[in-house]
Amino acid sequence: MKYAVDLHIHSAASPCADKDMTPNNIVNMALVKGLDAIAVTDHNTGANLKAVALCAKKAGLVFIPGIEVETSEEVHVVCLLPDLDRALELHTIVQNALPDIMNRTDIFGSQLIIDENDMTIGQEQRMLLTATNLSIDDISAVVRRLGGAVIPAHVDRTSYSIISNLGFIPQELGFRYLEISRSCDKYGYRASHPELDRYRLIQSSDAHYLGDILERCSMLELEGLNADAIVTYLA
Repeated sequence: MKYAVDLHIHSAASPCADKDMTPNNIVNMALVKGLDAIAVTDHNTGANLKAVALCAKKAGLVFIPGIEVETSEEVHVVCLLPDLDRALELHTIVQNALPDIMNRTDIFGSQLIIDENDMTIGQEQRMLLTATNLSIDDISAVVRRLGGAVIPAHVDRTSYSIISNLGFIPQELGFRYLEISRSCDKYGYRASHPELDRYRLIQSSDAHYLGDILERCSMLELEGLNADAIVTYLA
């Protein structure tokens, strides 16, 4: 059966995301858009994953916890985990790999930690919009050890993508999927990049605003709908 997904959504923990990107707002907008499953993948943090998980469970929406990690090569990769515990373990690893630079809210914006009632309970103090000291090889190995899936993010863009920054995709990393942006013409991109024929493409919103969350346009064909099934399918 085919299910509609959006596997790259930012909450207000990401400094570039709108303050309206709260757990309940994200979940409710996903339901309005007719999605069957979503992932929240903030920049270098999983601080809001527990709250979103609680809201999604209450609403009956399948939720995949994740993080968008910026590697030492300044490549963005979407890391999806089958459960919250392993996602929070990845959160700790990524936080320990961040440089000790404090966020400047006047320049980069707030990094809000929000509970399941959409109440702000704190802020991420270190700057999240920066590279970790984890290479793309490192993060791929860590996520797979945790039973997760790694997807190079927005490969069609000219910055922060594996193609723009490395110039190629190392085959030894074993990626099965590549993410393309919500505005990208999937079929046109495929036709103009025959060198990527070995990879499947998945379209995600990379939503920083509620209205940018996808509708029923990115589909996965699965035998069952749960976080573990989705992550296994993508890994």
